[in-house]
Amino acid sequence: MELSMPPLQIYVEKTLAIIKPDIVDKEEEIQDIIIRSGFTIVQRRKLQLSPEHCSNFYVEQYGKMFFPNLTAYMSSGPLVAMILARHKAISYWKELLGPSNSLVAKETHPDSLRAIYGTDDLRNALHGSSDFAAAEREIRFMFPEVIVEPIPVGQAARDYLNLYVIPTLLKGLTELCKHKPADPCIWLADWLLENNPNKPKLCHHPIVEEPY
Repeated sequence: MELSMPPLQIYVEKTLAIIKPDIVDKEEEIQDIIIRSGFTIVQRRKLQLSPEHCSNFYVEQYGKMFFPNLTAYMSSGPLVAMILARHKAISYWKELLGPSNSLVAKETHPDSLRAIYGTDDLRNALHGSSDFAAAEREIRFMFPEVIVEPIPVGQAARDYLNLYVIPTLLKGLTELCKHKPADPCIWLADWLLENNPNKPKLCHHPIVEEPY
C-alpha cells in the first residue's frame, strides 16, 4: 500500500511596510523589531513622495473625508518603504502593527507598533498591505524594478522544482555522501546556503535615496 505524500509547497509571502514621515527617526529600532519577529527585509528605500504620488498610492481611499489630510501627512517628509518576507508575512505584519487607529491600539493592543509609535487615527506611524492583491500592487508602486512572482502550483510548481531546486539539491546530497560529516543535516543546510544559485539580493547595507 503506497502512502501519498502531500504536494510540496515552496512559498515565502511578501508584504509592503512603510515607516511614515513622523517616525523615520525610529527606523533602526523598528527594523530591529521586524528582524527579531522573523521577517527578512528584502529591499528598502528612503524617499519622499509628492502629494500626487500619495494620491495614487492611496487611490482606494479617494473621496473619503480624511483623504486630503492623509496625502498631506504622507508627503510631509521622507518615509521608508520596505519589502518584508516570511511565512504568512501579510497577516503577521498586520498583527504586529495592531489596529489602524493608534488611539484604539493603545487601549486594546498596547504592545503593538501603532500603540507604541502612533499618535492618533491619522498619524498611525506604519503601513502594512491589507491582503495579497494590495501587497502586489503596493510593492510594484514603491519598487517598480521588482518582479513579483506568481505562486507556482500544480505542474508549474513541479517544473520549478525540477529546474531550480532538484539539480542543486542533488549536488548537495552528492557532496554530503563524499564528506560524510558528523552532523549531515547542518552540513547540508550550510552547503545549500553557500551554493544557492537563486540567492536573493538582501539589502543588508541599503543605499538611501535623497528626498526629492
